[in-house]
Amino acid sequence: MKWGEITELYPSRLVLVEAIKASSNERIRQLEDMAVIQDYNNPQEAWSGYKHFHKLHPSRELYVFHTSRSDVEVVEEFFSGVRHRP
Repeated sequence: MKWGEITELYPSRLVLVEAIKASSNERIRQLEDMAVIQDYNNPQEAWSGYKHFHKLHPSRELYVFHTSRSDVEVVEEFFSGVRHRP
């Protein structure tokens, strides 16, 4: 689904999406095709939903956006440290 379709179906909502097709160019991640996993009323619910789905499926590319955004480009930041996993 394209971002324009998502904004029409979920006006003024927070949406948890999975990137189905995406590309990177000069540290900008462009999401071309997405699947909506869940929509939310408030940021706390959206963040909880993100953490829940990310814990279940850590390899999936998940994002939370508000549908008032005109686009969904994401600036890529690379982590260069040690992560501790309990």
